[in-house]
Amino acid sequence: MNANDDVPFAVTFPLPFRVLFMVGLGIVGWATNLHGLHLQSIDADAALELRPAQNYLPLGSSLTSTTSPASPYYKPVYRLFTWYSLWCFLAWVLFRASTQSNVFLVDIFRYIPAVCSLGVLIVLICPFDIFQRRVRDAFLLAATRCLLPATDKPIHFSDVVFADVFTSFAKVLGDVWLSFCMLLPGGSLLTLPSQENWTQWILPTVMSIPYFIRLRQCLIEHKSPVNTSQRPLFNAVKYATAFPVIFLSAAQRIAVSELVEAKGDQVTRQAWHGEHPLFRLWLLAAAVNSLYSFWWDITNDWGLDLLKPRSSQSRGRPPRALMLPSLHSKAASLNGSPRLAPDPIVDGSTTLASSPSAMNRPAVQRHHPYPYGLRAVLLYPLPVYPLIIFFNLVLRLTWSIKLSSHLHSYSEGSALIFWLEMAEVLRRWMWVFIRVEWEVVKKAKDKPPSGFPDGIPGDAIELVSPDHADYDDA
Repeated sequence: MNANDDVPFAVTFPLPFRVLFMVGLGIVGWATNLHGLHLQSIDADAALELRPAQNYLPLGSSLTSTTSPASPYYKPVYRLFTWYSLWCFLAWVLFRASTQSNVFLVDIFRYIPAVCSLGVLIVLICPFDIFQRRVRDAFLLAATRCLLPATDKPIHFSDVVFADVFTSFAKVLGDVWLSFCMLLPGGSLLTLPSQENWTQWILPTVMSIPYFIRLRQCLIEHKSPVNTSQRPLFNAVKYATAFPVIFLSAAQRIAVSELVEAKGDQVTRQAWHGEHPLFRLWLLAAAVNSLYSFWWDITNDWGLDLLKPRSSQSRGRPPRALMLPSLHSKAASLNGSPRLAPDPIVDGSTTLASSPSAMNRPAVQRHHPYPYGLRAVLLYPLPVYPLIIFFNLVLRLTWSIKLSSHLHSYSEGSALIFWLEMAEVLRRWMWVFIRVEWEVVKKAKDKPPSGFPDGIPGDAIELVSPDHADYDDA
């Protein structure tokens, strides 16, 4: 790294501290995900299998009265973040006080981020019941299941979410490798480690690990005896499209270094990329990965109708209201319709009610129009969905840039890549809210309460009123 305007950021906030910051951002992001879902009465603890009682029903409903009350899982995550951020902040303050923004002192005191990182690693694997061991053990268990999945067992939804979040930290994972090299004897916090010969492929390989993990999960799901669809295979294709982006980018970086050796540093200031075949291939791969991932987010991970063919959209059919008054009242209010009385719902020849007495009341056909591109059951306020869709599209397009290591050599010392990393974590943070919501909606449809031993027909979902205390006896 040359002595230029980019140096001060590398001096005041070296790469190892940036990695620690991104890890802390991931912890607090996960805590706020769980907290926000809890505030919306969405039982994320059960959907994510964070506790044994997996009823997949919103909190505070009469349907969950027979189960143990949910214990908010976000509180220990907040406490873990508090300890983590305090430790890292004190280390950074000590580093800043020791170096005083002096370039010549940065490498002298690089043992401070090294000790800070080592302390984090020791606490993570500590076997003693301190520093929120339950949360640490859950993280290690999820990481182990993702790295070493059992091919004869189903993939847990929590592992899917964990692995998807892990893909958003692909660049951070690459930074972990670079930080490790910087902190080794002979390394420097002011310059990127030299990458020559076969070592040039270590960084892209490390960055591709999260995508390989998710790809393998999809293939295991596809080969599962209980799987009857091609959805896991198409999902695997999505993660496979990330590999060309990563490795073509690495190939460009190698091509640039070879041109620099042949023609000098002026090559890096020329717009040679537009004429280079590698750049065109990388651009095509980045466009395919971003657009395909965006389509998959909207259509499959969130269950929205926006990018579905009109023939496959559920618009025009009676939407499937969830089995819970709190959720259905939200969906009804979003569509501008009043809250429905606890009348039975009729779809074709099937009629369901929440109590035997309701079976004798006249059946009422309910049609609830919902905004185009969304779905029948919405658990968040209506403006949330178009905003998240827009931000997801924009940040998906910038994500491919962040995966491109050939751009990092010119901007690693600046805040550009760092801000892109934060933007991707923000995108994933928003993604988790809708992803878990859609999973809860699907599970509530597929998992009928004890009052319906034969299951609830797919197109007839019961509306339950809080006044129906005899639901379990129906």
